[in-house]
Amino acid sequence: MSFVLKISIHATPGAKRTEAAGLYGDALRVRLGAPPVDGKANEALIAWAAETFGVVRKQVDLLHGAAGRQKVLAIQFPDAAALAQAQALLARLRGEN
Repeated sequence: MSFVLKISIHATPGAKRTEAAGLYGDALRVRLGAPPVDGKANEALIAWAAETFGVVRKQVDLLHGAAGRQKVLAIQFPDAAALAQAQALLARLRGEN
């Protein structure tokens, strides 16, 4: 059984630091402290997602949006409990307490 969380992201590269910054429409806005050059912003986004959700980088896939600001990430979790924790964290990041 697969436990995957898909997240719509609006990426803003070239920021001072990498951080979640609320919503942009229905997507989670993430400011990236890397320029949009040679995939560095995508690498920064994957690293941020892995650290934020407590997984290793190979468990984070960029499904859509490699060349644009609108992206979709898929994050794999080992079990339903970890997925539920990630969903709760995502709700907090989105400001949906």
